[in-house]
Amino acid sequence: MNLFELSLKLNGFPITEAKQFLEKIQRIPESEYEEYVEKARAEIVAHHLDTNPFYKDFVGSRNTARWADVPVMQKSDLQRPLIERLSKGFPKKKVYVNKTSGSSGHPFIFAKDKFCHALTWAEIIDRFGWYGLSFHRSYQARFYGIPLDSIGYKKERFKDWLGRRYRFPIFDLSNDKMEEFLEHFRKKQFDHINGYTSSIVLFAKYLNSKNIILSKICPSLRYCVVTSEMLFEDDKKLMEKTFGVPVINEYGASELDLIAFTNKADEFVLNSETLYVEIVDDYDNPVPHGTPGRVVITSLYNKAHPMIRYDIGDTGVIDPKSTMKKPVLAKLIGRTNDIARLPGGKTVPGLTFYYVTKSVIEDDGNVREFVIEQNSLDSFKIIYVSEKELTTSEENTIKNALYTYLENDLRLTFERREVLDRSKRGKLKQFTSLL
Repeated sequence: MNLFELSLKLNGFPITEAKQFLEKIQRIPESEYEEYVEKARAEIVAHHLDTNPFYKDFVGSRNTARWADVPVMQKSDLQRPLIERLSKGFPKKKVYVNKTSGSSGHPFIFAKDKFCHALTWAEIIDRFGWYGLSFHRSYQARFYGIPLDSIGYKKERFKDWLGRRYRFPIFDLSNDKMEEFLEHFRKKQFDHINGYTSSIVLFAKYLNSKNIILSKICPSLRYCVVTSEMLFEDDKKLMEKTFGVPVINEYGASELDLIAFTNKADEFVLNSETLYVEIVDDYDNPVPHGTPGRVVITSLYNKAHPMIRYDIGDTGVIDPKSTMKKPVLAKLIGRTNDIARLPGGKTVPGLTFYYVTKSVIEDDGNVREFVIEQNSLDSFKIIYVSEKELTTSEENTIKNALYTYLENDLRLTFERREVLDRSKRGKLKQFTSLL
């Protein structure tokens, strides 16, 4: 057993048993998989109805015999003291406790029983293993945030050491800092990059401006894994060009598990082993594969805390070719709570503004990154970091593109900054409505 897995075991997380359990699930044939999922769903609902007063009250008088009648949980439903949400037999001292990033606008503390948390790691280890990436042998260049308090900082650095990771601080992404990052790649034999999409894209843009192919500087580099933020196709192409290695997309949530991971056939495969992922309409009814809707997820093995038909706050589409054992996420559209309301009555996903602006604003490489804020129904601000300020002509080009795709007479302002505000964890939110 390697150091990372040994540390999990010493902290009470039965990683060996979890890996064996995951392997057992993976051996279930496709012909029996629907029965497995239905049984696991029914068992976790029955468990929480029997042991969790919060969940029993949440369900109320609803009949849960039909899966579509099981109520959908919103993040706001979970914004109450954790002690009120724990199932009997799982006191706070004996479970894994953490908190969400709050990027959805509804942060909350959550819990997992220790076996469930070990299953999460078993799933992650399995997926990285698709590419021969090991938490024991592979050396990771880690682009993540880090707690700035002394205890939290030291704890994360220790975890990085156990997991063979070198962490690049992403709260300063200036060109001088990028050059420091590059020096580490010259000196260290990194096997793969892993971290927040926006930060890694910014590093790729820096390398591109210098005409540097990273794998020539660091020949040991084999893959780049991005997570936690939207991955746009043009950004993926840029990273693969400047890094010289394939880019793998990871979709996960700390309160749940790893949700989807790119396989070697470039399919975004959903986790059907420890989670049940469904797409629902505005009335919480499951929609056919190929139809867009809200992403709703059930954690099949979290006995400490109910995460049943949990609305994660994203919208997506499951590929029509999906099977019960191998569901594929055809498209991840964005967050459902990032909605832009326009003066004419139209409602559009906030990322629509980002997509359209992105198609225009980055043509010449001047703008390094940007975010969009909605301040009123007709007022939007584009906040950007660039080598030089946008000209009036460039601003007008962006305005005209937005008028074409969205609505005329929108008021757009532009604000150039030295650096963009990121969350405490280092994430960048591309669109924010302040309405």
